[in-house]
Amino acid sequence: MLSDEFYSEIMNHPIPTDIDSVKVLASAPAVLDLFMWLAYRCFLSKREERIPLFGAFGLTAQLGSVEYTRPRRFRAMLEQWLSTIHLVWPECPAKICPDGLHLRVAPAKAVREKET
Repeated sequence: MLSDEFYSEIMNHPIPTDIDSVKVLASAPAVLDLFMWLAYRCFLSKREERIPLFGAFGLTAQLGSVEYTRPRRFRAMLEQWLSTIHLVWPECPAKICPDGLHLRVAPAKAVREKET
């Protein structure tokens, strides 16, 4: 059950996302979390950005992925999650940087055009 304040906030500041993709990813909570986070970050982004994977403001902290204490393990999981996201959102601009320490994102919308 959503509080009135939270409901009001999401209704006043919607983030466009593809509901069919959400349904497909519903059985994979970590992938769905990343998808929704990417939809939000890419929608608000004005230019290409590099998000750190680790540290207090890193992606692991933002997603609450503290169970991946080993950086190599988290990067491997992130690669898998991104592969799945690219199946439902092929235009997703997110990629792990060659340094392995950042995720590159760019402006985009996670909404598929309806076929007519």
